[in-house]
Amino acid sequence: MTGRRSRSARSAALIALVAAACQQAPVRPRHPLEAPPPSPDLVGRLEFHVARAEDTLIDLAPQLHVGYVELLAANPGVDPWLPKEGTRLVVPRVRLLPSGPREGIVVNLGDLNLYYFEKGRRPRVYPIGIAKDGYATPIGVTVVKSKREKPTWTPGPSARADGYPARVEPGPDNPLGEYALYLGWPAYLIHGTNDPRGVGRHSSRGCIRLYPEHIEDLYARVHPGTPVRVVNEPVKLGRIGGELFIEVNPDEEQSFQIDETGKPPTPRAPKDLREKVKRAAGEDVDRLDWPRIERAALRRSGVPTPALLPRGDVVSRSGPPPAPAGSRP
Repeated sequence: MTGRRSRSARSAALIALVAAACQQAPVRPRHPLEAPPPSPDLVGRLEFHVARAEDTLIDLAPQLHVGYVELLAANPGVDPWLPKEGTRLVVPRVRLLPSGPREGIVVNLGDLNLYYFEKGRRPRVYPIGIAKDGYATPIGVTVVKSKREKPTWTPGPSARADGYPARVEPGPDNPLGEYALYLGWPAYLIHGTNDPRGVGRHSSRGCIRLYPEHIEDLYARVHPGTPVRVVNEPVKLGRIGGELFIEVNPDEEQSFQIDETGKPPTPRAPKDLREKVKRAAGEDVDRLDWPRIERAALRRSGVPTPALLPRGDVVSRSGPPPAPAGSRP
């Protein structure tokens, strides 16, 4: 009996020691965007992926359902062809919403994403491929005129000059993929792709292309008459839990540079950044954390960043500090 009590006491002591050790073990703090509070200005959440030896970012992007350029921007310094095994990659599956009306389809060339707003539901976001060098995806307002499953593609003059036939039937060789939305702009479509590695990049002649699973989802939700608005907003601001956040993406030139070289772009702060931030801050303008804002502006990671100092930690300033070297006035 005494032996059993002794063993029981030792077991209890061991359990207590393990519990105490677990309580004292360091725990990685959660990023504020891993489980953000509900916000009308935000969609998604920040996620992470641990790289394996065989991973390349151009192959990982379709697997993770994010764009190639945005994945590189969120992970500066990571070799896109040989990320070190065990590297913890930021998966930028979180976005502040573009400004302006939140209805129908909003395409933001500035972050290479398409947003779909459906009444009574949370917005949906899909990475996109847009115009390559020498072409342009138009900016403005149009509408979905019609939609088609298994579309036939009629190549334009530039595509014919590249060797495409006069007509490409549905199938694995059709660059439109399995679904297409036809817009009020006759030469431009929102469609799928037969090459997912072109999504999240500058890869089209002006059309907007989505991953196959994403265009299938969007196609089922969208009907003729849906408004479409195309904007170019590399810089977005919005509120999360009442606090102001800023998201700065590569501008067009930097985005091309990342796409072509796989390297971080030359640092350059956006023009008129300070006035835009101060307008968004409103009554919180005295709480603006200018050093953090400037760092986010130069880094252009595309990940929303807190723009305000904690309440009670406001330092009196006559204005923001001088812009760092390499930034625009």
